[in-house]
Amino acid sequence: MDSARLIDHIESRYHHAHRRALPELIALSRKVEAVHRDHPKVPAGLAVVLQRMEEELESHMIEEEKHLFPAMRQQASQALDAPILNLRHQHDDHGALLRQVETLTEEFSPPEGACNSWRALYVGTAQLAEDLMQHIHLENNILFPRFAATEHVA
Repeated sequence: MDSARLIDHIESRYHHAHRRALPELIALSRKVEAVHRDHPKVPAGLAVVLQRMEEELESHMIEEEKHLFPAMRQQASQALDAPILNLRHQHDDHGALLRQVETLTEEFSPPEGACNSWRALYVGTAQLAEDLMQHIHLENNILFPRFAATEHVA
């Protein structure tokens, strides 16, 4: 797929999905943490991690949508090494947040007898993790190398 189509796919499939999923997961996490605060396996602090993820992802996606992706769509002749390197570092930070989510949710495994909200929270966080990893893969390994001078791929 050419770069413009890949960018469109990333925005429509992943950016929109993250923007839709995170507020719902934050609200659901707050509910589960409040209702089950005395349960030994409650994912205490999950809402805080998801809120931080939402803030960092939103900033990241805006940077891509307003600056990097337009330059890529215009087939910028200059290398985009600096912004790409910055975004790759942000991807690493997103990965660290995902590891926190995985730890807090015990690898997305609700405890025996978990309520529907708790189970839905873990299904949703697992889907978010899968989507975010695929999103990062597409950018780091397919899109970005096309525009980085040190890795230029025709």
